[in-house]
Amino acid sequence: MRNWPVQDAKARFSELLQTSLTEGPQVVTLRGVETAVLVPMKEWRRLRERARPGLKTLLLAAEVRGDLNIPPRGSLHRRRQKSRE
Repeated sequence: MRNWPVQDAKARFSELLQTSLTEGPQVVTLRGVETAVLVPMKEWRRLRERARPGLKTLLLAAEVRGDLNIPPRGSLHRRRQKSRE
């Protein structure tokens, strides 16, 4: 991955875009700090498909994603509390 200062990325955007298509993701820096990445659309879609859905998405999904591993009630052992006398 090549780093592109934001000024160069703006001035040479066509080159930045072509480089991302031929060499892969390109990093854009702002004041020396990595700020953004330009990736080809195919790579972006692949990354999105591999990403895990968030809790909200899972809870609101109509389809079931898998079984929950919930232990049966009463199977947890708790310590007895000492009586205070």
